[in-house]
Amino acid sequence: FWLATFVVLGGFYLCPFMLGYAGWYSGGTYRTFMFFVPFQQLFLIGPVLFFYVKALLDKDFQLSRTDLIHFLPAALYLLYSLVVFVGDVFLFEEYYFYADGRDKDLAFWYQMAGLVSMLFYLLLSLRYYWNYRKISVQEVSFADAIAFNWIQHFAIAFSLILLLRVLFFILNPEWGQFGSKYWYYLCFSVLLQYISISGYNNTVRATIKMPADSLVDWEPVEEMETPPSPLEGDQDILSNWKPKINDLFEAEKLHQNPSLTLTDLATLLNTNRSIVSKAINQEFQMNFNDFVNEKRAAAVIQKLRAGEHAQNTLLGIALDCGFNSKTTFNRAFKKHTMLTPQQFINQNKL
Repeated sequence: FWLATFVVLGGFYLCPFMLGYAGWYSGGTYRTFMFFVPFQQLFLIGPVLFFYVKALLDKDFQLSRTDLIHFLPAALYLLYSLVVFVGDVFLFEEYYFYADGRDKDLAFWYQMAGLVSMLFYLLLSLRYYWNYRKISVQEVSFADAIAFNWIQHFAIAFSLILLLRVLFFILNPEWGQFGSKYWYYLCFSVLLQYISISGYNNTVRATIKMPADSLVDWEPVEEMETPPSPLEGDQDILSNWKPKINDLFEAEKLHQNPSLTLTDLATLLNTNRSIVSKAINQEFQMNFNDFVNEKRAAAVIQKLRAGEHAQNTLLGIALDCGFNSKTTFNRAFKKHTMLTPQQFINQNKL
């Protein structure tokens, strides 16, 4: 829904430029249509983009009443457009608001305010995404599979286009001269295609729940599900969990589960997620995702030393050890051994 809405708004955004070149501003019914239909919903594009990112990354996201305040500027602009339409078409004998013959969507104040709005919500989206990445590596062992890297890529591309637009405001502030801005609309069209296609191809929903304050820079300090005892935060108590975690992984082969989460591990240890997370962070000096992937890499090395790569492919061995893709396997293996799998085999003459 949010992606489709964003694409529709993007299409409407291009209408004044495309239809203007088709001669619709020249006069008659077409001119009236162009004047009074608010195609460029600049105050809507930013919030829709932001809530699309939230809906994609938070499995429990639902639009709340307090979220509706983000749509207030767009509602006010629609009301303004309605006043202009009623006044110039029904109340006055000739154009009053449109006496200058310029489309209100292309007014400098509106374009500047819309630019600020889109920049603001783009920054909010990026902050939300970065906090999501921080949380995901602490919560799941398959963070790479739900990284949604394309969100960061299109956000950077969108930022560059908006920055170029700022430059044009400085060099040529008369935005109504849209004929000289063809390159901007062309870049926007390409970006819109990229977002729509990438968004359609990345329909996998996140499996983690984002905290309510996800716009605040997140730190890996988690809420306790059970009341802590006076000693649970003590370093000695956390160190006691290190052998328990190692023994459980060894006995149950937990690394082989490609969808293992921090909650799963805490349940098996009969404790809460906070203690397990702190123990892994402090005792192993790693986040949960890296910790599990190190176990998986160690399992792969064990199989390589046993010569299993003579009967099975490297990818097959990686999948047996809990990795969910070749890319994740190669990245994790090199991170923990400083070698690629093939380099490791060659160096150790396996």
